[in-house]
Amino acid sequence: MTADVAVETTPEIPLWNDPDRPVTARVDALIGAMTLDEKIAQLYGVWVGASANGGEVAPHQHDMEEAVDLDALLPHGLGQLTRPFGTAPVDPALGALSLLRTQSRIASANRFGIPAVAHEECLAGFAAWGATAYPVPLSWGATFDPDVVRRMAAAIGRDMRSVGVHQGLAPVLDVVRDARWGRVEETIGEDPYLVGTIGTAYVQGLESTGIVATLKHFVGYSASRAGRNLAPSPMGARERADVLLPPFEMAIREGGARSVMHSYTDTDGVPAAADESLLTGLLRDTWGFGGTVVADYFGIAFLKTLHGVAGDWAQAAGAALKAGVDIELPTVKTFGAPLAEAVADGRVPEAVIDRALRRVLGQKAMLGLLDPDWSPVPPALEGADLDDPDTLRGRIDLDGPENRELAREIAEKAVVLLTNDGTLPLARPRRIALVGPNATEATAVLGCYSFPQHVGVQHPDVPVGIDLPTLRDTLAAEFPDADITVARGTGVDDGDLSGIGEAVDAAREADIVIAVLGDRAGLFGRGTSGEGCDAESLALPGAQQHLLDALLDSGRPVVTVLLAGRPYALGRAVAESAAIVQSFFPGVGGTHAIAGVLSGRTAPSGRLPVSVPRGPGSQPTTYLGARLAQASEVSNIDPTPAFGFGHGLTYTTFAWSDLAVDAGEAPTDGEFALALTVRNTGDRSAAEVVQLYLHDPVASVVQPVQRLVGYARVPLEPGEARRVRVTVPADVASFTGRDGRRVVEPGDLELRLAASSTDARLTATVTLTGPERRVDHTRRLHAAFTQEPTA
Repeated sequence: MTADVAVETTPEIPLWNDPDRPVTARVDALIGAMTLDEKIAQLYGVWVGASANGGEVAPHQHDMEEAVDLDALLPHGLGQLTRPFGTAPVDPALGALSLLRTQSRIASANRFGIPAVAHEECLAGFAAWGATAYPVPLSWGATFDPDVVRRMAAAIGRDMRSVGVHQGLAPVLDVVRDARWGRVEETIGEDPYLVGTIGTAYVQGLESTGIVATLKHFVGYSASRAGRNLAPSPMGARERADVLLPPFEMAIREGGARSVMHSYTDTDGVPAAADESLLTGLLRDTWGFGGTVVADYFGIAFLKTLHGVAGDWAQAAGAALKAGVDIELPTVKTFGAPLAEAVADGRVPEAVIDRALRRVLGQKAMLGLLDPDWSPVPPALEGADLDDPDTLRGRIDLDGPENRELAREIAEKAVVLLTNDGTLPLARPRRIALVGPNATEATAVLGCYSFPQHVGVQHPDVPVGIDLPTLRDTLAAEFPDADITVARGTGVDDGDLSGIGEAVDAAREADIVIAVLGDRAGLFGRGTSGEGCDAESLALPGAQQHLLDALLDSGRPVVTVLLAGRPYALGRAVAESAAIVQSFFPGVGGTHAIAGVLSGRTAPSGRLPVSVPRGPGSQPTTYLGARLAQASEVSNIDPTPAFGFGHGLTYTTFAWSDLAVDAGEAPTDGEFALALTVRNTGDRSAAEVVQLYLHDPVASVVQPVQRLVGYARVPLEPGEARRVRVTVPADVASFTGRDGRRVVEPGDLELRLAASSTDARLTATVTLTGPERRVDHTRRLHAAFTQEPTA
């Protein structure tokens, strides 16, 4: 070798930055190089708000916590950034620039160059100013269509990813147990199989874009006593195992969710945030979950302040870490100095910090945040002039035509026609009386976690950011020749009776009355539905029932339209309305979807994800009740619903026939095969929803009278028929036995093919034979449906 020969060398990079090395090796090396303060810094997040001018984010100040000093925190690092877009109205491009600059600052301030994981809410769309507001999860459930929910979640994920967000705090997999609970709108329904399949589809869509899906709230939040928010959950172990846990199990096993958020609640005296048997024993050791467990906001501090199982912040931190919580959100309270001091004095072993850190850093490695070529510039700002923020304003559209069309499709599939005497579809009415508090309210289609209702209401001088046509607007377009008279009648919850006379006068002059009632979404008492907006009963809020009854007395046909976050008892209207149309906060395309159903442009195909009660005071009840939960002669309270779970009408008729069962017996490790024919016998194209319910007449523990184990949407043209085949594995008949383990028992079963929980069309009696069989989390979860045309 001669001296003038140049030898090219590649500077060696630290092992943790080498993407060609195994993630475990990278993470171990990084942990070995960190100080205790640097380790802890990766385990908490800070609630921030993006700058409206594109500058760095600012910590969000709120009543519950002390101010956060980023300058003091950042030299050690910062694990998480919470809600940079979902705290204040900011142009999306300037929000992305603000996040970019903050990530650069975070990475440059710590000696390992590690950026933060950015979290955002995405329950009904990306919770950012100007982003599409999709229907709420209760509407997802009403579609009985996992595919459309999967596509929606992918669209949400792409928008979040484009501006630099890594993790979405959704979906909510709580199963409704009491419809008085304010957060019913955030749930998918009252049946664990429906919640599991729809929620898993959402997870699959979000994760397909690289966004980390966060399952919440694990577990039992929706089972709170009396439907009160953040209250104890007096459920037994079997209810938790058979009703509340299965959606989470399915979303982890089949959805690939990479994060779980613990619940606020306590069950039998043990808070979820300190429940090692739940967060480690079940979630990780049994189910094999390898992702991160994040705290619900302030949930670790609540171990001291609300639950009383910790004497100080350090004890709360240690209990949560030991149980299996990895990340404190949304600010530094227990995982900061108190935790460091507790390690120093031996109260908390450093090993539990390393365990949580290994999960957090592993996720960062998989997100590319430890790679040497990591860049803070998000895809939507690539190639932009980042030094001139004014040129960025308006560059990013989070509410484009494809999003809005998808939102409209979901809204249309989610509209539920509860009853109809033939008045719908409307035949070119000449005079319409449009009455009710939600008739001209643009935000009546939005849930409490939509940006305008969650954040925008605190900034009344800022435009809402998205186009929200009122039902008055869409009806005028749908019926251009009609004379539409608008009367408010009363407010959503103000109890005002003074406008009812005017509304009745308008009704008497009309050919048809459309009464638009329901909820106003809000937070902590600002609404009639939403987080902290629990209901004492399921009577319509305010004076709305008075208004509805007065309209029914007008002598004109009344079409009752509900824009709501929960089901309500409707009194006389159940029998006396010409039609009832139920929509659960249907998002930006909602009023267009409702107008289409009223005119007949769209054939309704939604089905109830929650039962509609007959009376306002029969809660808590769901269709999943055992025999003792049904109406009886020994109680004067009748829980029978006005409209049962799964119910929904359309503008055609369907005939179900030719049930065939391949074999009436199968072993406890076998399966049954059924087939039926569904024919559209009307003159409109529409979709039927075939629902499969399991009834177990004799079991070793009390079972619900029936439970959903499968479903399929069957679209049919007039006169068209399809042969629907379903394979039913014995595993779906499993339940938690007396010893706490899941079992399939031999014996007779009824498989009910039904249009709803109250409308069984065809029933097959089958028998499981052989020995009792134990099953676990690897069991088969689904009855498999196939469809084929038939003559």
